[in-house]
Amino acid sequence: MDERPAPDWLGDVSLGVEAWAGKTPLVEPSPPSVEPSSRRRSDGESRPTRSRTRKPRPADPADPKNDPEPDHEAIARKILLDALTGQARSRKELADKLEKKEVPAALATRLLDRFEEVGLIDDEAFAKAWIASRQPGKGLARRALAQELRRKGIDDDVARDALDEIDPDDEREAGRRMVRRKLRSLERFDDQTKTRRLVGMLARKGYGAGVAYSIVREELALADDDGTGGLVSESDL
Repeated sequence: MDERPAPDWLGDVSLGVEAWAGKTPLVEPSPPSVEPSSRRRSDGESRPTRSRTRKPRPADPADPKNDPEPDHEAIARKILLDALTGQARSRKELADKLEKKEVPAALATRLLDRFEEVGLIDDEAFAKAWIASRQPGKGLARRALAQELRRKGIDDDVARDALDEIDPDDEREAGRRMVRRKLRSLERFDDQTKTRRLVGMLARKGYGAGVAYSIVREELALADDDGTGGLVSESDL
């Protein structure tokens, strides 16, 4: 059975005659073209976008947070060594650092004891070094230095032994230097105002009232106060 498609002239006698006579070539209809599925979208239709998800980075094995069983002792030891790098510290300061990092108390005590045994922690040496840097540089007297050492956690007996090594003459000279520097900004005031302010300054540095008044009187006597014109008191301000 012939299954070819019917010609264009089927049903029209005139067209059939013309086709039989050879005037019109018989043209069989071509099968409909099928557009590829990728080209069927209209111009206004956008292609679906692929969602890009970043792959998680692999965990760093060197990071203690990624270690299921971190070595607490190694971490605590590193905390202590980092804190002692370039600066001496008291045992209390180091204990506070370990506590802040949530190092177990038993482990912290054991490590601090070990560091003391090998000389890495020495509160006596720390107290002496602290006094040597603060006493001449800041002009602090024994009382002020004792308060600072107490805040650092130094035992009172250890602090007392270190403070006893301060030469009273050195302490007094440090006070005199501070008074001389301060006098430069008090030249326009009278002696009463100068005395009040200078004694107050020395008291804040830890000097007793008797020593402070003595130092101020000596320095005022040495100062060149020949020209008293223009001097004012605090009540005039």
